[in-house]
Amino acid sequence: MFAGRLTQATLRALDWLAARTLAPEDMPAHQRTGRRGEEDAYFYLRRRGYTIIARNYRSPNHRGELDLVGWDHDVLCFVEVKTRTKRDLKPAEAAVDRDKQRELSLVGRDFLRHMPASCQWRFDVLAVYYDHGLGRPGFELFQNAFPVSYNRRFADSY
Repeated sequence: MFAGRLTQATLRALDWLAARTLAPEDMPAHQRTGRRGEEDAYFYLRRRGYTIIARNYRSPNHRGELDLVGWDHDVLCFVEVKTRTKRDLKPAEAAVDRDKQRELSLVGRDFLRHMPASCQWRFDVLAVYYDHGLGRPGFELFQNAFPVSYNRRFADSY
């Protein structure tokens, strides 16, 4: 647990140093916020006991990506991270609408083709809020956030 916090603090320090010494990245502010949210989400899930096995997984067959993939005990979790700086607009988890769920499920199915047939899995949504200034972010984890069915025999013949 301490090693994870030390690693996170080290990464924060390196990010701070890089922001002050390197040329600014040509990236919109919302993308920088999203990247920071995914990094904080990684460490948050590790503290909760998840074992993260993939970050930003992309399928060669479908559009989109899985932000984080990890094991929560014996269940494989595809975690969509949504980051916000304010809560007054649409909640972060509401951004995972039907179209986004479909996109995630297609990429998740491609990932599952490399897993044992008996693998249990689910989709989680992790909302990260940076609405308390420079303090620590707030997290809301929605486990099994939306249902998806998967027929491996059909998918393998597809």
